[in-house]
Amino acid sequence: MVDLVETFIEDRNRIQPHHANNHGTAHGGNVLRWMDEVGGMSAMRFASEPCVTAHINSVDFELPLELGDIAFIEAYVYAAGRTSVRVRVRVYGEDPLTGDRELTTESYFVFVAIDEDRSPVPVPELTVSTSEGERLRDQALAAE
Repeated sequence: MVDLVETFIEDRNRIQPHHANNHGTAHGGNVLRWMDEVGGMSAMRFASEPCVTAHINSVDFELPLELGDIAFIEAYVYAAGRTSVRVRVRVYGEDPLTGDRELTTESYFVFVAIDEDRSPVPVPELTVSTSEGERLRDQALAAE
């Protein structure tokens, strides 16, 4: 069994010119790649196995990330099946000077744990043993 809070991963990427589109904001493909990478790290931490992306729910880019902003990405496992792992991934625009954050993008990913032959393998049971873990799981399930 693995506890939800053990799967919580955070990452940051500063928006540089090579990440930007013609409007000077982060290209959606870069943001989606970062989400997939951080979500995958969370899934692998949970499964203790390599994981591959099987499904991505709709992705809404609510606010742009401007050049110089920091993309603050957080992900955690909130549900698990026999071989699949559901991960909530959120991206915030973070001001590099103040640390203020605003939610810009959110989605829900499904990853499948695989073995060296790329065949699906079972994942552990997800447990929730803290009030913070319960809050995170309940938020993810309600917003799914």
